[in-house]
Amino acid sequence: MDTEFLKQEILRLKREKNAVILGHYYQRDEIQALSDYVGDSLALAQKAQQCENDIIVFCGVHFMAETAKILNPSRKVLLPDVTATCSLAECCPGEDFARFKAQYPDYMVISYVNCSAEIKAMSDLICTSGNAEKLVRALPEDQKIIFAPDRNLGGYINRVTGREMVLWDGCCTVHDALRAESVLKLKAEYPGVPVVAHPECRKELLDVADFVGSTKAMLTYIQNSPSDTIIVGTERGILYEMQQANPGKRFIPVSSPDGRPCECGYMKQNTLENLYACLRDETPEIIMSDEIIEKAKKPIIRMLEMSKQLGIIK
Repeated sequence: MDTEFLKQEILRLKREKNAVILGHYYQRDEIQALSDYVGDSLALAQKAQQCENDIIVFCGVHFMAETAKILNPSRKVLLPDVTATCSLAECCPGEDFARFKAQYPDYMVISYVNCSAEIKAMSDLICTSGNAEKLVRALPEDQKIIFAPDRNLGGYINRVTGREMVLWDGCCTVHDALRAESVLKLKAEYPGVPVVAHPECRKELLDVADFVGSTKAMLTYIQNSPSDTIIVGTERGILYEMQQANPGKRFIPVSSPDGRPCECGYMKQNTLENLYACLRDETPEIIMSDEIIEKAKKPIIRMLEMSKQLGIIK
């Protein structure tokens, strides 16, 4: 179909059906441009909680749409491509994690939002890359913690807080594929240019970055940076928002050693074509049991409440 036709039809259907489109920073440029709200996991979770629309279309991956449904059980939540999963969610099966958790009976479980509803239901607190450090710091120093499923983010939080959280051995395969050597090569090519990196990256890469933070934190850093060129170590979908907010700046994405771009194939499964079909047919719909919704909702609400108390969100 013609691209302009698809865009107009999506906007028409959205109005007619009282739908809202939530888009993650890692979505295709054209999806971000059509979204009512674009943000990171924390911002989108907050928006999902505040939604009053009849239909929520989540342009992201499956665990994000699940989160929206958990926070809005009475509303219809759609995901353009129901097979758009996440390597972090996939690497932490419920049965395996339950056995792992049983080895540490007196430990609190903090799970990164990039996990399935089943894992959220086994957790005491959910976090995002944007609030993880502050949430962990707010807990008693003697609190024993299991952190799942991202060993890179968990390791980063351990280092900056001095904690010794027990880490589930999982990773985002996209961020984990990036290497410090690639960053050092770019730094040599562009002397003095700052490097921003996501904490889902390996420690060796984070050690040579000038700033480590969530997608939202990186955007804030870049807006305040006097440099007109930035080296970016995260999923390249964020470049769209970076360029929109900083039209006079140049962004150089870090690639893997074999030249592959830092790009999440799952995030890119959502297209104008399946977004249009999703709104037209009101499917695929996220369906979850009441039991899972109730159990998974508690640690998410706890995250949002703590984030408000700590001034992370309003």
